Amino acid sequence: MNGISGQFTSIEQIQDQYLNNKRVNYSDQSSDISFAKVLQEKQQKISPNADFLKFSKHAAMRLADRDISLSKEQSERLEAGVKKASEKGIQESLVVMDSLAFIVNVPNRTVVTAIDQAESENNIFTNIDGAVIV
Repeated sequence: MNGISGQFTSIEQIQDQYLNNKRVNYSDQSSDISFAKVLQEKQQKISPNADFLKFSKHAAMRLADRDISLSKEQSERLEAGVKKASEKGIQESLVVMDSLAFIVNVPNRTVVTAIDQAESENNIFTNIDGAVIV
């Protein structure tokens, strides 16, 4: 069979040209990077301020209703308390600071609610697995 100038003469030649050269054996490519690390890096690119605490809508309303405003120093202490809770593996933490108490979902870094001293005297804190006093 005569090939046309610049073209293939058989299916095998096409396979060799296009299929065999592009095969990649992914099992040979190993990486020391874990999935968790890759995910964390991607999330950091999407949300570079991931280390900052978020306040749920409920917590923001509680702060406004109770006329509670946090100073920069208090915000830093609250973040440090959440970091300590995270290091200890706490999932839902009570963070006590000055005359304030915060319930924080540690993995999501989200303040769920905030309570001042006047209200915390008569409250029972449930669904927490640790407490941090800062």
